[in-house]
Amino acid sequence: MRIPYYHVDAFTGRIFAGNPAGICLLDSWPDDALLQNIAAENHLPETAFVVADGEVFALRWFSPRMEIDLCGHATLAAAHVLHLTGLVPVGPIRFSTSSGPLRVEKQDDLLLLDFPARPAAACQPPPELVRGLGAQPLEVYKARDYLAVFAREEEIIALAPDFSRLAGLDCLGVIATAPGREADFVSRFFAPRAGIPEDPVTGSSHCTLIPYWAARTGKDRLTARQLSARGGELSCEHHGDRVRIGGHAVLYLTAILDL
Repeated sequence: MRIPYYHVDAFTGRIFAGNPAGICLLDSWPDDALLQNIAAENHLPETAFVVADGEVFALRWFSPRMEIDLCGHATLAAAHVLHLTGLVPVGPIRFSTSSGPLRVEKQDDLLLLDFPARPAAACQPPPELVRGLGAQPLEVYKARDYLAVFAREEEIIALAPDFSRLAGLDCLGVIATAPGREADFVSRFFAPRAGIPEDPVTGSSHCTLIPYWAARTGKDRLTARQLSARGGELSCEHHGDRVRIGGHAVLYLTAILDL
């Protein structure tokens, strides 16, 4: 089996920044075990697998450890590859996924993800969350992930999590967020349970962040920065039960997987 493979840095305009994703273009679905082995071998935050189904593309995402229910940066990367290869030369791209239909549109050189909103509900912080973050949030909410809200950007930068504690929580990951100095809000995302101690830039976490910050600021259009070592920038829009997440992507590598 020969699989066209692309390595794309997403939510950035330059290589060696943003969030790297592997994109595999498949003719049909192999066994899930092979998909997981490829993702583990790549050892990137996510590897996405794409199968054309007429005018819609079936899309799945795998971390090095498990299949993921929703991934923003690898969806952005997959759309970038479909445009680059000419499989979708112009117009919006439609994906079918385990999280429902997703859509990606291109505006100039910006790719806009249309994703489901995942607003979080207020909750009591589990003791292991506070111990794992090593800091006491002002507020804690929960959707798929825990959302820990802090007062200042400097507190987000200073976090030094205990990943073994965070891996034991009843969630996929933990979002830490605060108002930004140069953006409307900043965040970091930790998902050791999925084999990703800290994700460089996380589209899916913004499905929860955007509704929170839109309600808090009264703004439906927001700018966001993720404060990982690689860093990334996102443009955000709140549309009720949907959110739009915009970013750039750059190709780093093209290859063939011989399996």
